[in-house]
Amino acid sequence: MKNTPFTHQHIALGAKMAEFAGYNMPISYTGINDEHQAVRKQAGVFDVSHMGEFILKGPDALDLIQRVTTNDASRLTEGQAQYSCFTNDQGGIVDDLIVYCLSPNQSYMLVVNASNIEKDWQWLQQHNDRGVEMHNISDKTCLLAIQGPEANKIVQQLTETEIMNLKYYTFVRGQVAGVPNVIISATGYTGAGGVEIYFEDAGDAAVTIWNALMEAGKPFGLKPIGLGARDTLRLEMGYCLYGNDINDTTSPLEAGLGWITKFSKPFTAHEILSAQKAAGVARKLVGFEMVDRGIPRHDYPIQDETGNTIGIVTSGTQSPSLGKAIGMGYVHTSHAAEGSFVYILIRQQPVKAMVVKPPFR
Repeated sequence: MKNTPFTHQHIALGAKMAEFAGYNMPISYTGINDEHQAVRKQAGVFDVSHMGEFILKGPDALDLIQRVTTNDASRLTEGQAQYSCFTNDQGGIVDDLIVYCLSPNQSYMLVVNASNIEKDWQWLQQHNDRGVEMHNISDKTCLLAIQGPEANKIVQQLTETEIMNLKYYTFVRGQVAGVPNVIISATGYTGAGGVEIYFEDAGDAAVTIWNALMEAGKPFGLKPIGLGARDTLRLEMGYCLYGNDINDTTSPLEAGLGWITKFSKPFTAHEILSAQKAAGVARKLVGFEMVDRGIPRHDYPIQDETGNTIGIVTSGTQSPSLGKAIGMGYVHTSHAAEGSFVYILIRQQPVKAMVVKPPFR
């Protein structure tokens, strides 16, 4: 397993560690519920240095991005970011990602999922037929996400760059705790507000920023947070997790990602997805909350009232914030309307649930 630059901090803090995407990652420290509530009410810091970062440079960098992603990156100006996805030749999702515009038409950073770094890199190389300069900086990039209502106040103490009014899906560059060339962005995966900081793993930068954050965060109740709470937080918002809710066989239209699928420009699988949009999808990713008692889990069958299988659960949990069980899954379109009742097969027993629109409330 690979370690992140913060692994020794996690172990010293008593984190429960486990393998995730080839990395030795913290799953929890004080418990998922406790960490979840800390992020919703105060602030938490996530080590997400396992994520992948690619730099694309040159006059044809934007052209490459436009051809392999579904969203329209030509709309980005410097300091803006955009949620997007790569689609394969069959219309499935290679990965979902964030595109950062470092310099319009010249320089971009793509942030991809840890489990897909090699796959995504090869996908980009396969389509790079115009000599775009590409750099995989994943192994030398630190990434911390400071999330929660107090997060910006904490980080603001460590930088002279104004971040208190940082708009969603924008970023700035500056120093943090004396470490130069830090990207501070607002593209959070928790729905609780906050920022992410990207910086090079050089010298003592990682330990300097980690210690400065923990010290500055003490008065605000800042806690280190593991991947367990990251999953419950994102699920409450209805955010997709690659490998669970989206994958190589799910299309962005089925996954409710039509809003990042722009048919005004050509991209991989443009024709397939155009036809799918015109015909309508046969299945949809929906949110649901349990009406009767039971916790839905990944791969549990979804049935109709007569016991016919109509879909499958992709994500599910007991929501720490809401005190009820929630989930997401694909169902036949005829059962996807809000307010529809479906049944989750839990221990061979059908348990009633209702289709709702995320975020869950």
